[in-house]
Amino acid sequence: MKITRIGALYQLAFMPRFFPVNCYLVEEEKELTLIDAALPFSVKGILQAAEQIGKPITRIVLTHAHGDHIGALDGLKKVLPDVTVYISRRDAKLLAGNKELEAGEPNSPIKGDVPKSVQTKPDVLLEDGDRVGSLQAVAAPGHTPGMMALLDVRSRALIAGDAFQVRGGVAVSGLMKFWFPFPAMATWNKEVALESARKLRQLEPSVLAVGHGRMIEQPLTIIDRALEEAAKKFHLEAANI
Repeated sequence: MKITRIGALYQLAFMPRFFPVNCYLVEEEKELTLIDAALPFSVKGILQAAEQIGKPITRIVLTHAHGDHIGALDGLKKVLPDVTVYISRRDAKLLAGNKELEAGEPNSPIKGDVPKSVQTKPDVLLEDGDRVGSLQAVAAPGHTPGMMALLDVRSRALIAGDAFQVRGGVAVSGLMKFWFPFPAMATWNKEVALESARKLRQLEPSVLAVGHGRMIEQPLTIIDRALEEAAKKFHLEAANI
């Protein structure tokens, strides 16, 4: 595990050289919020990181319900039974193993590693604009129907789940990158993902922190290039259908 810190944001990267899977600790005055829960074996590393910081984890916020973002959830809940678990109302269904689409959603199959036997039940179902400590929840569907990004209102650091990837080249979710194709392969609807990526750009984040790859400071120019590339390629793909 590799720990990288930018201000109050700590990135915990598991298997950073081979198949980087990130989760994040956000430091508050007296406590920590964990964003995502990485992989099943990540429990020990997450707890050790919190111990190094010297504050308790009191909240776990899940950006979405894919296996590489909720893997350590049950293990953490056993060790931290009083922790409050947050996920979007929509992706709570995926967390429970339900892949059915809701009325009005684009008719695209939900992809990726949707869990089948998670025991932990969420305590709070997030909606767009909700606050979790210093974090503002921002609905960012596309990779999954209910994905949420989290904006630290103090620093404007954006923890964006898989709305973007950085590993293998910065890209909007759904745009295939040869060296790391997995986020694109697990994306539910790339057109919706592009709309969400544009929405996140409008937040003018100071840091872009995602599920796969390093954190990027002052990311706006890089995000703009990723948006332009996605718009062109998605348009060409649609024209060729």
